[in-house]
Amino acid sequence: MEKKEIVSYLMEKDVLVSPELLEKLENVSLDQIKNLSDEELLVYGKDAEQLIGQNLEWKEIDKSKSILEKEGGEKDYTSYVQKKEVKSNSQVNVKFSYNLEPKKRKLKDFVDLFNARYASMEKLLSKRMEISNLTSISRLKNKKDRDNVSLIAMVSEKRTTKNGNLMIVVEDPTGTTNVLVNKNKPELFNEAKDIVLDEVIAVNGVSGDNIIFANTVLWPEVPLTKELKKIDEEVYAVFLSDLHIGSTNFLPKDFDKFLSWMNGEVGNDTQKAVASKIKYAFIVGDLVDGCGIYPGQDEELSIKDINEQYNECARLLKKIPGHVEIIVCPGNHDAMRIAEPQPPLYKDFAGQLYDLPNVTMVSNPAMINIHASENFSGFDVLMYHGYSFDYFVANVDSIRNKGGYDRGDLIMKFLLKRRHLAPTHTSTLYLPQNEDALVINDIPDIFVTGHIHKSIAANYRNVTLISGSCWQSKTDFQEKVGHNPEPSRVPIVNLKTRKVKILRFGGNE
Repeated sequence: MEKKEIVSYLMEKDVLVSPELLEKLENVSLDQIKNLSDEELLVYGKDAEQLIGQNLEWKEIDKSKSILEKEGGEKDYTSYVQKKEVKSNSQVNVKFSYNLEPKKRKLKDFVDLFNARYASMEKLLSKRMEISNLTSISRLKNKKDRDNVSLIAMVSEKRTTKNGNLMIVVEDPTGTTNVLVNKNKPELFNEAKDIVLDEVIAVNGVSGDNIIFANTVLWPEVPLTKELKKIDEEVYAVFLSDLHIGSTNFLPKDFDKFLSWMNGEVGNDTQKAVASKIKYAFIVGDLVDGCGIYPGQDEELSIKDINEQYNECARLLKKIPGHVEIIVCPGNHDAMRIAEPQPPLYKDFAGQLYDLPNVTMVSNPAMINIHASENFSGFDVLMYHGYSFDYFVANVDSIRNKGGYDRGDLIMKFLLKRRHLAPTHTSTLYLPQNEDALVINDIPDIFVTGHIHKSIAANYRNVTLISGSCWQSKTDFQEKVGHNPEPSRVPIVNLKTRKVKILRFGGNE
């Protein structure tokens, strides 16, 4: 009876009563509770205990908890709680790393994913100053007279008309309509030719009968006001990708040369001085060549056991000086699903990597904050291996005609402009869920990728773009498709100046 009285009293005091709280009150009397002040009535559970002191988005935690209560199952919520871990005594803060537990996927999950993507993009596009008189497609269809309108919608079809104009079919949650881009507006027409299916755009134009005659097309974009962050001290970060350890094409001498430089054993005085100031090393996927990735791969492997491939990788990375923080995400050759987002490397295979004290494992993609201090917010580094790049090289004219795989910077600019790492449905395999982890909600300071085996660096609206190189010579497959990798090159960023240099460790360089 007293327990009911306790519950009634607490509810009057606006205290949320949970089963967990009742357990804590098992041996507490009503009189004892009444003697507590309002401040002393603050109660937090086991989830909050592990979150206190962390820089967390409580709104997201509450949202995740709501999903838990609605759909049942604890895994989604606890995974969110765990993904915001900060290593002690480290200036590496994992802002986002996907690690949800597997579950059965249904058709509704695909619908939820695209609805979540649309909502995210609509929020970003709504901030564009150029948008005015924003309307929905259902309201547009009720308009009798021509009018200047703006629309935010997802592209479902694109084709060239018999007159040489572009006809784009778009949809929003209320319906579908057509957008005509006239070839007589050459600047707009050339921009619109790069529109890809499933991306979300904004259109300004004149309304017609189930059509908009476009005057401008807008993307979520990186704002021109993005700050170029720098620090006062000279600190460096290096960026690697596509080690492909275990392949007969792996270049051990080149990698050993890199490790020797990291330890100050080779190079001139200037190069040794730079090596001594390296504090961060990012490895953006494909640490090993994997097993069974493609037919006949076993004939091109020097290490045929996946566990041994990762053990060899750990042996090599252990030679990197202990004061260097190593951040690792997976790629399509690593021992896990290809569907993105990919979780961190599995401990079952990569256990020895997890044992290295200076290694942080994250998902693909992931957002990492480095070198934050009391007076500096740190640098946000977006890591994405780049499995979607193949699609956009093949299907976007402006990328293909200006260099294709030789211009990883163009691909990265293309994705930043759309604020999505794989805007087209077929550009990568993906895992449907109730949020789209491939949306670039927060603009990074550094965007680093791999996959294309060519190193390049550029700047786009104060975002430093880096494509890692590889540590594998040309394979038979690359020979057949005419792809020419540039192995054993390491981009290095001076965080004081934000300048990038690419160091070469090839045998002939």
